[in-house]
Amino acid sequence: MVENLHNVVMKFLALSTSVHRYTDSGIHTGMWLGEYTHFYDVLTEAGHEVTLASVDGGAVPIDPVSLKTPVIQLGGTNKRYEDPEFMDQLDDTPAIADVNLDEFTGIYLIGGHGTMFDFAADEVKQAVAHFADAGKIVSAVCHGPCGLLDVTLANGTKLLDGRHVTGYSWTEEKLARRTEEVPFSLEEKLRDQAGEYTTAKIPMTKHVVVDGKLITGQNPTSAAGVGEAVLKVVGETLSLLDAR
Repeated sequence: MVENLHNVVMKFLALSTSVHRYTDSGIHTGMWLGEYTHFYDVLTEAGHEVTLASVDGGAVPIDPVSLKTPVIQLGGTNKRYEDPEFMDQLDDTPAIADVNLDEFTGIYLIGGHGTMFDFAADEVKQAVAHFADAGKIVSAVCHGPCGLLDVTLANGTKLLDGRHVTGYSWTEEKLARRTEEVPFSLEEKLRDQAGEYTTAKIPMTKHVVVDGKLITGQNPTSAAGVGEAVLKVVGETLSLLDAR
């Protein structure tokens, strides 16, 4: 756990997909719950705040696979799922277009296959660009990096140009048996657009990449690691401000 040594409360925006089914097959999908709870726990235990929003607003769809045993037991997700007060926030979220982005220190793009269908929305790209242009933290995990694709910054360059990132690999799609359901290979697109794409040596194991204030995690097991990396960057930034 990364401690909040500066006792400064930061607000982070977590963004979820609003898509609940694969387009062709109709199989249920949505946000991967543990990717939210793990990040949320790391940030809130350090004294910071996390606000959940979604692409369209309203109720957040949860990928049913993320609720199965033993998946839901990893990292204490089951405890959050059984907490009515925590789960209430998923029932009615603001749409990303309606959020005052200036209130937040950074954005966290939660994964889940649903993101492959709606994180390409202009309002998502604009939100991500807003944080990047302001020199704030942009973080994502698993399929969350779909929201980093084709993002143009104020200076005309692409967010991923020359950057080091990770995200859900094609090998992991095969293991999840979703290669026929997904509209594209996230790994392929990240390799095409980023400066460097890396993965863990063993699929489905933790892998977090930090490139300045751009922080990405490969898969569900990396969500807490993304949170810890975010806290580290926050701490380093505050230390620099203290030194001035």
